Amino acid sequence: MVDHFDVRLVKLARQGDQEAFADLVDVYKDKIFHLAYRMLSNRHEAEDIVQETFLRVYKNWERYDEKQKFSTWLYRIATNLCIDRLRKRKPNYYLDAGMNDQEGLDGYTLIPGDERTPESEYLLTETQQTIHYAIEGLPAKYKSVVILRYLQELSLSEISDVLDMPVTTVKTRLHRGREFLRKKLQHKVL
Repeated sequence: MVDHFDVRLVKLARQGDQEAFADLVDVYKDKIFHLAYRMLSNRHEAEDIVQETFLRVYKNWERYDEKQKFSTWLYRIATNLCIDRLRKRKPNYYLDAGMNDQEGLDGYTLIPGDERTPESEYLLTETQQTIHYAIEGLPAKYKSVVILRYLQELSLSEISDVLDMPVTTVKTRLHRGREFLRKKLQHKVL
């Protein structure tokens, strides 16, 4: 159903229909933001990735192969942009670090709140932060696979298409990423 919807929108957008392109952006902007936010742990950078991803799509329609799913192509662009950005980073960003442009704020203030309640929410938040730190520490090649699989819920073959690598390599990286996380989290109380 979504694929047919995508195919129609992509055809119209490739022909210059601005409204169809805007509809594609509406459909995928949040998914791309979440992917980028998980990979980069920075709201501003994630927003930049969303914009850059759709800008690249708009400028490179001629490179899109209609034989593959639009979402696969889109995730590939976004993932590659995130990996490039991770490689260019000199220091890592930490949630404890203050924000340069906003006095008194740190990374924790950027994590969207959830208005549930006290103790269970505190424990949930602690667990999420612990896992977030562990994912943050993954090498980029494992991080992208883990995020695409477990946070974006893509299949192994979709990840294979997005990252342009064999499914066996995806499985290997996923296994190594899980092992990395297991070792990192085994001494944490969850």
